[in-house]
Amino acid sequence: MNVENKYIRFDWAVKRMLRDKANAAVLEGLITVLLGQKVTIVEILESASDDEYDTIRDVQDYRNRVCCIIQENDKGLAIAEIHFIRRLYYYERILYGVAKTLTEHIQLGRLYNEVKKVYHISIIYFDLGQGADYLYHGQTKFIGVHTHDELRVNTKEERLIQMKTPAQVFPEYFIIRVNEFNDVATTPLEEWLDYLKNGYIRDDTTTPGLQEARAKLQVMTMSPADRRAYDRHLDAIMVQEDVLSTAKIEGRAEGRAEGRAEGRAEGRAEEKIEAARKMKELGLTADVIAQVTGLTPEQIAPLSAS
Repeated sequence: MNVENKYIRFDWAVKRMLRDKANAAVLEGLITVLLGQKVTIVEILESASDDEYDTIRDVQDYRNRVCCIIQENDKGLAIAEIHFIRRLYYYERILYGVAKTLTEHIQLGRLYNEVKKVYHISIIYFDLGQGADYLYHGQTKFIGVHTHDELRVNTKEERLIQMKTPAQVFPEYFIIRVNEFNDVATTPLEEWLDYLKNGYIRDDTTTPGLQEARAKLQVMTMSPADRRAYDRHLDAIMVQEDVLSTAKIEGRAEGRAEGRAEGRAEGRAEEKIEAARKMKELGLTADVIAQVTGLTPEQIAPLSAS
């Protein structure tokens, strides 16, 4: 890929560029492709300012997610949250994030029927369980144990009694496992995966959001200061991956030597400690170390370079 067609990584764009409503078309395109219907971003939501976060976990969550109110063609308003971060207990983090989003964006004392539908989109670049697909989708359905039918409930909206399924109300989850994409892009979703994994966008793309990304997310358009910060970001990612890969191999070897179940548990724990120690030696900040390893600040502080 030549420099003219080199595009900014999506995780950096979310942190620095796509929070701007002027660049909303990129996010709109991704959400449109995932939901299978045209959406428009009405508002980019921010739950708090940087100085209101007092823990490493809170700062990471703020900087590694973007929330927006979207207008669906035929369903009214909903909230979409796009999130990516390496973290231990990832499924629990998803649940926490959705609950936090719901409570943050309904005013105290308002009726529950004003709770908006939430779409939670996780973009991950690390191993997460077992599975061969690069996209997983989940939603809540109540199915009869004996009849196998789906429960529908009455709701009152605009003075009319309407039928709704729980799936129309409860959050929906999308997990995009970027590393599982096989690099053959033949659909709009696969074109998005090609960009997320390889930084590649076809010159003749008509996929929603990617046309805008070609115009707005080119590396060559970055200011010198932003380019230096972006290069440091890429260097940190490479260091993290190298340290984690090495520590993972060493942890597995130690686990095998010490025994099956107990050895694997101790190996994983030592893997994270050793990774954090090496990151401190390389000069990475505590928040980056916590993000990568899942360790707490209290566990990281006493570590010293070996």
